[in-house]
Amino acid sequence: MEISSLPSSQEVAPLIRGWVQQTPLLPLPRGDGGGESDIHLKLESLQETGSFKVRGAAAALLHLSEDAKRRGVVTCSSGNHGRAVAWMAQRLGIPATIFLPEWTDPSKVAAIRGLGCTVEVGGDSYDAAEGRARAHGAAHDLSWIDPFDDPWVIAGQGTVGVEVLEQLPHVGTILVPLSGGGLAGGIARAVKEVRPQVRVVAVSARNARVMWESVRGGRPISMPEEPTLASALAGGIGEANRWTFPLVQRWVDAHILVEEAAIAQAMAWAFRELKLVVEGGGAVTLAALRPLLAPPGRLPGPGPLVAIISGGNVDSAVLRRSLESDHHHPE
Repeated sequence: MEISSLPSSQEVAPLIRGWVQQTPLLPLPRGDGGGESDIHLKLESLQETGSFKVRGAAAALLHLSEDAKRRGVVTCSSGNHGRAVAWMAQRLGIPATIFLPEWTDPSKVAAIRGLGCTVEVGGDSYDAAEGRARAHGAAHDLSWIDPFDDPWVIAGQGTVGVEVLEQLPHVGTILVPLSGGGLAGGIARAVKEVRPQVRVVAVSARNARVMWESVRGGRPISMPEEPTLASALAGGIGEANRWTFPLVQRWVDAHILVEEAAIAQAMAWAFRELKLVVEGGGAVTLAALRPLLAPPGRLPGPGPLVAIISGGNVDSAVLRRSLESDHHHPE
């Protein structure tokens, strides 16, 4: 496997530009009232379909042959990837079938159903749902759109990094959520090929840390799934992983694990203080960052720092529970 054979995010960016938004880079105000800090949030939560996933979906579907587009596509998702594939497929007139595990956020299921695709919900784990999806795709000769371990998906996700360099050319550190590695690996490669000195730090939920454990162990592994607020980060990386594991292993500089309570507090803080709706998977970077905001907080690398807020698709009941469980906000 040669990482150099991956499509370039710099080349993919103009191809998908008509389909995705350039999302805002929000500077965080300093807590001491002294103006802006060296911390910015890249708000992919405001992206089309509510997450960065539309970037990879656009790149992958636009790359398909006309025959493959006619036959249709299939994928498995914990929600955001499925919504992105369905959204892009609807606009291109491609039949799409989306498989979802039983624990998928109900708001994400409803949003996907509303995009006119076929939705199959079943399987008590992500891996079980993926097995059903792959079998269906093989039986019906459909193109498989991988949520992360696909060259075009990775290149599409990496366009987040291309935008960060356009918006903040002197960025020093990027915090990025880590799950299957398409976003973290794609951003790290895209950024470091242009500015190798930028430090990329991947943030995992402790209850969805299979890539973190794989990197520690030196090979892709499987782990039992655990319940997590960061459901967008749940699922395995595949023991036959071809692309994202070596990308993360090679390009990501450091890793941070965050706890469930910290994720809930970060979601509540974003809602109350920043007026942003952020899902658990998108809030892991905030969970890692919040302890560093109070003096004399030390950033996990040189500034300026950009934290990727990867998604905002959260069920209202989940957000409400996070707000109720957070006992650290001012009364």
